[in-house]
Amino acid sequence: MLASTPNLEPRILVRIAAKPATKETAIREAAQLLTASGCIEAAYGESMLRREAVANTYLGHGVVIPHGMVDDRHLVLASGLAVLQVPEGILWHDGQMAHLVVAIAAQSDTHITVLRRLTRLIQDEVRLERLRTTAREADLVAALTEDAATTASGPVADLRQRFDWTVDYPAGLHARPAARWVEVAKACPARIQVRHGTQVADAKSLIGLLQLGLHCGDAITISAEGDDEAGGLAKIRAAVTSLSAGEKAAAQRATEAAAKAAGPVAGWNPSDAPQVIAGIGASPGIAIGPIHVLAGAEIVVPDEPEPLTTGGDRLHRGLGATVDQLKALADDTERRLGKADAGIFRAQAELIADTDLITLACQLMVEGHGVAYAWNTAVDRIANQLAALGNPVLAGRAADLRDVGRRVLAQIDPALKSGHDLPDRPCILIAPDLAPSDTAGLEPARVLGLATAQGGPTSHTAILARTLGIPAIVAGGPGLLALANRSEAILDGATGRLYLDPSAADIASAQAWRDRQRAQAEAESRERALPARTRDGHAVAIGANVNNPEQVPFALDQGAEGVGLMRTEFLFLERGESPGEDDQYATYRAMLEALDGRPLIVRTLDIGGDKQVSHLRLPKEENPFLGVRGARLLLRRPDLLEPQLRALYRAARDHIGPGAPTGQEAPLSIMMPMITSVPEVLRLRAITEGIRAEIGAPPVPLGIMIEVPAAAIQADALARHCDFFSIGTNDLTQYALAIDRQNTELAPEADSLHPAVLRLIRMTCEGAARHGRFVGVCGGIAGDPFGACLLAGLGIHELSMTPRDLPGVKARLRTAEMDALKALATRACDQEDAAAVRALDPGEAA
Repeated sequence: MLASTPNLEPRILVRIAAKPATKETAIREAAQLLTASGCIEAAYGESMLRREAVANTYLGHGVVIPHGMVDDRHLVLASGLAVLQVPEGILWHDGQMAHLVVAIAAQSDTHITVLRRLTRLIQDEVRLERLRTTAREADLVAALTEDAATTASGPVADLRQRFDWTVDYPAGLHARPAARWVEVAKACPARIQVRHGTQVADAKSLIGLLQLGLHCGDAITISAEGDDEAGGLAKIRAAVTSLSAGEKAAAQRATEAAAKAAGPVAGWNPSDAPQVIAGIGASPGIAIGPIHVLAGAEIVVPDEPEPLTTGGDRLHRGLGATVDQLKALADDTERRLGKADAGIFRAQAELIADTDLITLACQLMVEGHGVAYAWNTAVDRIANQLAALGNPVLAGRAADLRDVGRRVLAQIDPALKSGHDLPDRPCILIAPDLAPSDTAGLEPARVLGLATAQGGPTSHTAILARTLGIPAIVAGGPGLLALANRSEAILDGATGRLYLDPSAADIASAQAWRDRQRAQAEAESRERALPARTRDGHAVAIGANVNNPEQVPFALDQGAEGVGLMRTEFLFLERGESPGEDDQYATYRAMLEALDGRPLIVRTLDIGGDKQVSHLRLPKEENPFLGVRGARLLLRRPDLLEPQLRALYRAARDHIGPGAPTGQEAPLSIMMPMITSVPEVLRLRAITEGIRAEIGAPPVPLGIMIEVPAAAIQADALARHCDFFSIGTNDLTQYALAIDRQNTELAPEADSLHPAVLRLIRMTCEGAARHGRFVGVCGGIAGDPFGACLLAGLGIHELSMTPRDLPGVKARLRTAEMDALKALATRACDQEDAAAVRALDPGEAA
């Protein structure tokens, strides 16, 4: 019969107690009802059968939804549903039994409305069971015309036990607290719902909770019903209220950070009041230009229908693999940044596990779309719903959903993995973070400046940005990623500030400042070949940090007197396998030839911590910074150490002739990383001496890196057994201050000019002096003109830095006198914190 329904609703035709013999018979019977009522042309019935041949329309729980091909929608004359109730069931696909056949003839988006109602219906198993046997056609009509309680005009019913609460989270109910609600609710057997006015959400659905759009001050009711409902309600209440203090503290920190960001800095300051995002200066210089947020390029997702059995399996595998990926990211982030930031990835895992999202994707697959297309469309629709709520926090969650959706998409079909490209015009590049290889590939002509949400000033990304001469800030926070593309900005890499939508006056002021800085840099550059000799005649050796022979000419052109640090780990990081002995020999030989007798200090493989090489298959460590890295790894992996030493000694044998300088002027020195004890040095010396004798190479100085407080404190003992020290101030700062240098929240406090770090450097110099050893610094503060002055005053003999920092450091040292630098260093060591030390910098050497 034809049942009457409200206007704009599809006509619903119901046949009670139908007994079709086959699936095909059921589809034809339903199509006949739709044809007789004027909803479809007869050919649409054949289209429904064709659909069934390429896609299984079984929705679940005995409900099937046959419908026609998308290309045949013109055969639909009016929206309608034909419902066959089959109490005895009919075999549909691979053993699936259908009891309700709901054939859909849809115009416009009617099919989405029907699918939403059916999805809700199949979650109500009691009602569904009743519908399978009811003799009342009105029951089936009602089930297919009722919308969710959230759209009802009357009051919405709470569950049996309830409590009222006013949201006191300053940022409202955003993803991280909502994910905690879901976690607790899912652990409870009872049904738990959250009501705000006439809107209701399942407490076990993250997307449902976020769609409530709850702001601070909103009154809600949380209720429960079912097994252990009282216990479940108590647990959810405890979870909800226990988060308040943390959310308020986070909001207070954000307020304080914003206030700090708005304050003046030692450098360029705007005269107007643009919005400011404060990060950490990683590479000096001012960049002015449009913003470009680095994201995956737009991907065209093909719609390739496939049987729901295989499509469902692909979706299931993709979701599982992405959850594993997010778990690994969360674990790594918790280690580096703490639980709060790790919660971002755990919340993302909840987003893709949400039943509403997965159901919508399945509905689209049932409609006949391919799995990749269905998933991408479902993500896009729900993300758009979140973004449309007008809450900037939830708009950020929409971005999270799209981001994690792209991860799943790449798992479903690796060909759809997101790539990225830069705009045609130069820009300030914004990114969550960049791997060293990504940063190294940037073109300064196209990337005016770089700002990352994560990272630290001593990360390899920051180091490479300085090498490229790209102004950069790091640790700018997730707010960076929500900025609008093409909006104008000023980035100050010296102060770590990003100024948004600056006025014309501020742009002109920043340009003038930049021009003055460039003029000063050009003046320093013209004298870059002069030695770093103080006014009273004290010379400090100046070297460059490089990775390969191709970088040597530029370093020498900038005024380098040699290479104070060759990072050999890049030979391993930049390829998919370990370089052989011959490959390494060729590289070291090329380095020596490029330097033509100037000093070269080669650091043996320094892997571990933030530098991991996948093809080495190193064991996973809970805290790699405190694990098997540097010399500890080399002593455990002779397959890595011995080929490297043989290659180095072969290069020494073939390139260094008799009468070559020794000590600080030696054309080749070998340096071991991450030394913590005398026994390590003795073992390494024995290994190197054995290989040197085997090769027949001349002796070369053997030095060690001072990167941990233990080595600095015991410098006098270590100096007995090695020829020189080189201080890695980045790691020394990390270990002395117990701050992971990649921790975004703590990175501002990881300042190498902290008095504790300066005192450890002074101890190192004093210990080396007792045995006549020279001491260099190859860490970040060597390239800071003020830091270089302090290091010289502490007794450092050699400074090695990014080539672009060379002219400025040499110029600053030439204006100083050694006695004044020693006095300055003593005053710095007596200060209470790094800020007080930096306050000693008058802008020129004392």
